[in-house]
Amino acid sequence: MFVFVLDKNKKPLAPTHPARARKLLRTGTASVFRRFPFTIILPDTQVKDSQVSEYRLKIDPGAKVTGIAVLKSNVVVWAAELTHRGFAIRDALTTRRQVRRSRRNRQTRYRKARFNNRRRPFRWLPPSLNSRVQNILTWVRRLSRVCPIMGISQELVRFDLQKMQNSEVSGGEYQQGELAGYEVREYLLEK
Repeated sequence: MFVFVLDKNKKPLAPTHPARARKLLRTGTASVFRRFPFTIILPDTQVKDSQVSEYRLKIDPGAKVTGIAVLKSNVVVWAAELTHRGFAIRDALTTRRQVRRSRRNRQTRYRKARFNNRRRPFRWLPPSLNSRVQNILTWVRRLSRVCPIMGISQELVRFDLQKMQNSEVSGGEYQQGELAGYEVREYLLEK
Protein backbone atom coordinates (compact mmCIF):
# COMPACT_ATOMS: atom_id res chain seq x y z
CA MET A 1 0.00 0.00 0.00
CA PHE A 2 1.43 3.33 -1.05
CA VAL A 3 0.88 6.62 0.75
CA PHE A 4 -1.04 9.41 -0.96
CA VAL A 5 0.70 12.78 -1.24
CA LEU A 6 -0.74 16.30 -1.61
CA ASP A 7 1.04 19.54 -2.42
CA LYS A 8 0.53 22.82 -0.54
CA ASN A 9 -2.61 23.63 -2.59
CA LYS A 10 -4.07 20.18 -1.78
CA LYS A 11 -3.57 18.98 -5.35
CA PRO A 12 -2.72 15.26 -5.59
CA LEU A 13 0.82 14.18 -6.39
CA ALA A 14 2.03 10.67 -7.24
CA PRO A 15 1.68 8.27 -4.28
CA THR A 16 4.92 7.39 -2.54
CA HIS A 17 6.34 4.32 -0.81
CA PRO A 18 5.62 4.11 2.95
CA ALA A 19 9.35 4.17 3.81
CA ARG A 20 9.81 7.43 1.92
CA ALA A 21 6.71 8.87 3.60
CA ARG A 22 8.12 7.93 7.04
CA LYS A 23 11.39 9.65 6.15
CA LEU A 24 9.54 12.81 5.02
CA LEU A 25 7.48 12.83 8.23
CA ARG A 26 10.56 12.27 10.41
CA THR A 27 12.51 15.13 8.80
CA GLY A 28 9.52 17.48 9.05
CA THR A 29 9.16 18.16 5.30
CA ALA A 30 5.70 16.57 5.37
CA SER A 31 2.82 16.32 7.80
CA VAL A 32 -0.14 13.97 8.13
CA PHE A 33 -3.18 15.25 6.24
CA ARG A 34 -5.56 12.32 6.77
CA ARG A 35 -5.28 8.98 8.55
CA PHE A 36 -7.50 6.89 6.25
CA PRO A 37 -6.64 6.67 3.45
CA PHE A 38 -3.26 7.68 4.86
CA THR A 39 -2.31 10.95 3.16
CA ILE A 40 0.58 13.32 3.76
CA ILE A 41 0.86 16.94 2.68
CA LEU A 42 4.06 18.67 1.54
CA PRO A 43 3.75 22.33 2.59
CA ASP A 44 6.58 23.68 0.37
CA THR A 45 5.90 21.94 -2.98
CA GLN A 46 3.50 22.74 -5.77
CA VAL A 47 2.22 20.35 -8.45
CA LYS A 48 3.35 20.63 -12.05
CA ASP A 49 1.31 18.86 -14.71
CA SER A 50 4.33 16.89 -15.95
CA GLN A 51 4.89 15.34 -12.48
CA VAL A 52 1.56 13.52 -12.31
CA SER A 53 1.24 9.96 -13.67
CA GLU A 54 -1.97 8.26 -14.74
CA TYR A 55 -3.72 6.18 -12.12
CA ARG A 56 -6.84 4.08 -12.59
CA LEU A 57 -9.54 3.29 -10.03
CA LYS A 58 -11.06 -0.19 -10.28
CA ILE A 59 -14.29 -1.18 -8.54
CA ASP A 60 -15.61 -4.71 -7.99
CA PRO A 61 -19.15 -4.31 -6.60
CA GLY A 62 -20.81 -6.93 -4.43
CA ALA A 63 -23.90 -7.27 -2.26
CA LYS A 64 -22.03 -7.27 1.06
CA VAL A 65 -18.49 -6.10 0.18
CA THR A 66 -17.12 -3.95 -2.64
CA GLY A 67 -13.46 -4.11 -3.62
CA ILE A 68 -11.73 -0.84 -4.52
CA ALA A 69 -8.20 -0.58 -5.93
CA VAL A 70 -6.02 2.19 -7.35
CA LEU A 71 -3.65 0.91 -10.05
CA LYS A 72 -0.77 2.32 -12.03
CA SER A 73 -0.15 0.15 -15.11
CA ASN A 74 -1.36 -3.09 -13.46
CA VAL A 75 0.54 -2.44 -10.21
CA VAL A 76 -1.74 -2.06 -7.19
CA VAL A 77 -0.97 1.20 -5.40
CA TRP A 78 -3.82 1.09 -2.87
CA ALA A 79 -6.61 -1.42 -2.20
CA ALA A 80 -9.50 -1.71 0.24
CA GLU A 81 -12.73 -3.58 0.90
CA LEU A 82 -15.83 -1.51 1.51
CA THR A 83 -18.40 -3.28 3.71
CA HIS A 84 -22.00 -2.25 3.01
CA ARG A 85 -24.84 -1.77 5.48
CA GLY A 86 -27.52 -3.01 3.05
CA PHE A 87 -28.74 -5.92 5.14
CA ALA A 88 -28.74 -3.85 8.36
CA ILE A 89 -30.81 -1.18 6.57
CA ARG A 90 -33.25 -3.84 5.35
CA ASP A 91 -33.63 -5.22 8.89
CA ALA A 92 -34.20 -1.72 10.33
CA LEU A 93 -36.88 -1.02 7.71
CA THR A 94 -38.56 -4.35 8.47
CA THR A 95 -38.65 -3.51 12.17
CA ARG A 96 -40.06 -0.06 11.39
CA ARG A 97 -42.73 -1.59 9.15
CA GLN A 98 -43.78 -4.04 11.87
CA VAL A 99 -44.09 -1.27 14.46
CA ARG A 100 -46.13 0.81 12.01
CA ARG A 101 -48.49 -2.10 11.26
CA SER A 102 -49.01 -2.84 14.93
CA ARG A 103 -49.84 0.84 15.48
CA ARG A 104 -52.38 0.75 12.65
CA ASN A 105 -54.03 -2.37 14.04
CA ARG A 106 -54.71 -0.66 17.36
CA GLN A 107 -58.25 0.63 17.64
CA THR A 108 -57.43 4.33 17.91
CA ARG A 109 -60.38 6.58 17.15
CA TYR A 110 -58.93 9.65 15.47
CA ARG A 111 -56.19 8.22 13.28
CA LYS A 112 -56.56 9.20 9.61
CA ALA A 113 -56.16 6.66 6.84
CA ARG A 114 -52.69 7.35 5.37
CA PHE A 115 -51.97 4.25 3.36
CA ASN A 116 -52.45 5.74 -0.10
CA ASN A 117 -50.87 9.21 0.01
CA ARG A 118 -47.24 8.44 -0.85
CA ARG A 119 -45.58 8.23 -4.23
CA ARG A 120 -42.06 7.09 -5.02
CA PRO A 121 -39.83 9.63 -6.78
CA PHE A 122 -38.52 9.16 -10.32
CA ARG A 123 -35.60 6.66 -10.50
CA TRP A 124 -36.24 5.49 -6.95
CA LEU A 125 -33.90 2.85 -5.52
CA PRO A 126 -34.52 0.73 -2.43
CA PRO A 127 -32.69 2.19 0.60
CA SER A 128 -30.27 -0.75 0.84
CA LEU A 129 -29.20 -0.35 -2.81
CA ASN A 130 -29.12 3.43 -2.52
CA SER A 131 -26.78 3.12 0.48
CA ARG A 132 -24.46 0.84 -1.52
CA VAL A 133 -24.35 3.24 -4.48
CA GLN A 134 -23.75 6.27 -2.26
CA ASN A 135 -20.94 4.47 -0.35
CA ILE A 136 -19.13 3.71 -3.59
CA LEU A 137 -19.60 7.26 -4.91
CA THR A 138 -18.33 8.71 -1.63
CA TRP A 139 -15.14 6.65 -1.85
CA VAL A 140 -14.62 7.51 -5.51
CA ARG A 141 -14.81 11.23 -4.64
CA ARG A 142 -12.59 10.77 -1.59
CA LEU A 143 -9.89 8.92 -3.56
CA SER A 144 -10.01 11.34 -6.49
CA ARG A 145 -9.18 14.17 -4.05
CA VAL A 146 -5.96 12.48 -2.87
CA CYS A 147 -4.80 10.64 -6.00
CA PRO A 148 -4.58 11.82 -9.64
CA ILE A 149 -7.14 9.35 -11.04
CA MET A 150 -7.54 9.47 -14.83
CA GLY A 151 -10.04 6.64 -15.30
CA ILE A 152 -12.53 4.41 -13.49
CA SER A 153 -13.32 0.77 -14.31
CA GLN A 154 -16.15 -1.25 -12.83
CA GLU A 155 -16.48 -5.01 -13.06
CA LEU A 156 -20.00 -6.07 -14.01
CA VAL A 157 -20.50 -9.83 -13.97
CA ARG A 158 -23.62 -11.95 -14.08
CA PHE A 159 -23.50 -15.71 -13.72
CA ASP A 160 -25.95 -18.01 -15.45
CA LEU A 161 -25.87 -20.91 -12.98
CA GLN A 162 -28.37 -23.00 -14.95
CA LYS A 163 -26.27 -22.62 -18.12
CA MET A 164 -23.19 -23.73 -16.17
CA GLN A 165 -24.95 -27.00 -15.25
CA ASN A 166 -26.53 -27.58 -18.68
CA SER A 167 -24.94 -25.67 -21.56
CA GLU A 168 -27.81 -26.39 -24.00
CA VAL A 169 -30.56 -24.71 -21.96
CA SER A 170 -32.44 -21.88 -23.69
CA GLY A 171 -35.81 -20.09 -23.83
CA GLY A 172 -38.63 -21.78 -21.92
CA GLU A 173 -36.33 -24.48 -20.57
CA TYR A 174 -35.16 -21.98 -17.95
CA GLN A 175 -38.61 -22.16 -16.35
CA GLN A 176 -38.61 -25.97 -16.35
CA GLY A 177 -36.51 -27.24 -13.49
CA GLU A 178 -35.41 -30.78 -12.68
CA LEU A 179 -38.93 -31.77 -11.64
CA ALA A 180 -40.70 -30.63 -14.83
CA GLY A 181 -43.43 -33.09 -15.80
CA TYR A 182 -43.42 -34.90 -12.45
CA GLU A 183 -46.36 -35.05 -10.13
CA VAL A 184 -45.32 -34.53 -6.54
CA ARG A 185 -46.79 -37.86 -5.48
CA GLU A 186 -45.02 -39.74 -8.29
CA TYR A 187 -41.73 -38.08 -7.46
CA LEU A 188 -41.99 -38.94 -3.77
CA LEU A 189 -42.95 -42.55 -4.52
CA GLU A 190 -40.01 -42.84 -6.95
CA LYS A 191 -37.66 -41.47 -4.33
